[in-house]
Amino acid sequence: MEIKKQAKLEQQKIPVIDVSKFVGGDFSELEGLALQVRQAQEKVGYYYLIGHGINSDLIKRTFEEITQFFNLPENEKNSLKINEHQIGYIPPKSSLLKTSGIENNTKLDTNEAFQLMRDRFPHDKKVTDGIRFNGLNQWPPSELLPNFRRVMTEYHDNMCRLGWRMLPIYSVALQLEKNHLYQYFRDPHFINRNAHYTPSNVEENQFGLAAHSDHGFITFLPISNEPGLEVKTQSGEWMAVPHLQDAIFINTGEFLSRWTNGRFIATPHRVVIPKAHRYAITFFYNPSDETINTVFPSCLNNKGKLLYEPKTFLQYLKEYAEGNYLHQAEFAKRQNAAS
Repeated sequence: MEIKKQAKLEQQKIPVIDVSKFVGGDFSELEGLALQVRQAQEKVGYYYLIGHGINSDLIKRTFEEITQFFNLPENEKNSLKINEHQIGYIPPKSSLLKTSGIENNTKLDTNEAFQLMRDRFPHDKKVTDGIRFNGLNQWPPSELLPNFRRVMTEYHDNMCRLGWRMLPIYSVALQLEKNHLYQYFRDPHFINRNAHYTPSNVEENQFGLAAHSDHGFITFLPISNEPGLEVKTQSGEWMAVPHLQDAIFINTGEFLSRWTNGRFIATPHRVVIPKAHRYAITFFYNPSDETINTVFPSCLNNKGKLLYEPKTFLQYLKEYAEGNYLHQAEFAKRQNAAS
């Protein structure tokens, strides 16, 4: 039975989409790429992106910097502890994805993480106005990691450019004019979640990162050499995501799924506890805070039925964070008690 199950999983290939010509300025493939993305997002919810134009050396340097960060002494990392903006360090076994609705997550995740967002200045209006999830990044001291901030912001800039380049493909995939989505990404809200998964004894129903679907528009994940990531197929089986050299794994987030009235699948995934140290430099590419996910006309059925209530991205991020992360739920409780 196990052999048949594995054979079935091996038949469920992850789509591979090559955008090298498009990224190089050849737009003649736009319709074809949009069709590939539409099929991938409707049938499985994820795919490998190759020819994306992100320099492999930058990916390598980003992994190196993150590895150095997680090798810092505990007191240094804990001095940058996660705050109400979801920026900072999350120690191991301090998070539980408690309302994912995908699996019954009962054990604390073993990973440690360090989250960054857009590198804003103190006089930025969103910072001075105290807009949630728009605070200042918490950077490790430059005397400890002299290249960290420079490399990470370079990584952020390049991934943002990749997100921008993908928007015409997604516009056409949604049967919209090719420039339609640009208006929602003038000030994209991105989140860079860097994680370290350590090998350890596996307890029942405990994971490096438990089953969940992502919050936003699309997720970019440069593939680690160390296995661990698994996706849930449409048949309900968990399938390992194999390493593909220089590929970026992309999946749909819940905000985009709701924006498409469920047409584009928000992919359930998890990270099992690895056999060796594993690192991730996940990049969540999202629209501007004020964007409302009013369903696209092409995603309404004949009866015009809406499956989800339209919300701004910032509203949805708040609900997702407070519903899935214990530290954010505690912050919300304190905030409500003080008001």
